[in-house]
Amino acid sequence: MRQHLIFDCGGDMLVGTLDTVRGADGDTGGDVGNNKARAGLLIVSGGNELRSGAYAGQAAIAATIAALGYPVFRYDRRGVGDSEGVNEGFESSHDDIAAALIAFRAAVPDMTRVVAFGNCDAASALVLFHHALGFSALGIDSLVLANPWVIEAASNEVTDDVTELSGAPNAAAIRARYWARIKNPHSLVDLISGKIDLKKLASGLVKAAAKKPPSSLEIRIATALASARINVKILIAKRDTTAQAFIGAWSDHAFIAVRENPCITLHSIDSPSHSFAGAVEKAWLIDQILGGLSQG
Repeated sequence: MRQHLIFDCGGDMLVGTLDTVRGADGDTGGDVGNNKARAGLLIVSGGNELRSGAYAGQAAIAATIAALGYPVFRYDRRGVGDSEGVNEGFESSHDDIAAALIAFRAAVPDMTRVVAFGNCDAASALVLFHHALGFSALGIDSLVLANPWVIEAASNEVTDDVTELSGAPNAAAIRARYWARIKNPHSLVDLISGKIDLKKLASGLVKAAAKKPPSSLEIRIATALASARINVKILIAKRDTTAQAFIGAWSDHAFIAVRENPCITLHSIDSPSHSFAGAVEKAWLIDQILGGLSQG
């Protein structure tokens, strides 16, 4: 069962989509199990993505999760898709997430737990806002965060497997990229044949060797995660550039308290797909989200 809802955010009308399964008694949430009917999934879009997601990936996730008995709500933030207003980026999306959460709870009044899922800068927005701005009081009970964005630059729209960066990736992401090329036997052929620009290669190696202090965004995300008191699952596509940048930050000293936080777990899959587009990646992502929904 899929329905579209309109809700207010600071005077702008936002549009969301609610996926549910209707139970035998007519209530949303279904009769698959009372625990499932009481837990719901809020999907927050990243970049400038519509609520359907890249190649309708988020719509497919919503349909799959809802069929298993969990209500799912996704929406277009201000200035994106069907919603009114001005898109000011993920760092200004607190009110959008809060308004969506209120609309979700009003639409499914018997829901007592909300798990929030976000990919890329949507994951970062959830990290930054869930604690410092009181999201727990509004009812976000756990987070599932995919490939969190830590690069100190605004992200453009995320597509299936490629994220265009308006700023350069951090050194960790560059090292991972070059290591992948070194392991590829075709790279030697390209080097000998002149297909590889030696000046660009040298410049890239210098950047890869650089050791820069954590960016302001990395520090803010580390601080917010270190203070998390709800379950947080971080999902990583190991060959995605955005994910590699996060892993570089994760390994840094700024994230020591994050790594020691028992509420936080890190899970990874060997994939380059930023949006978990392949069949194996999709199944893995669904399993990880279901794990978050089933937690008490």
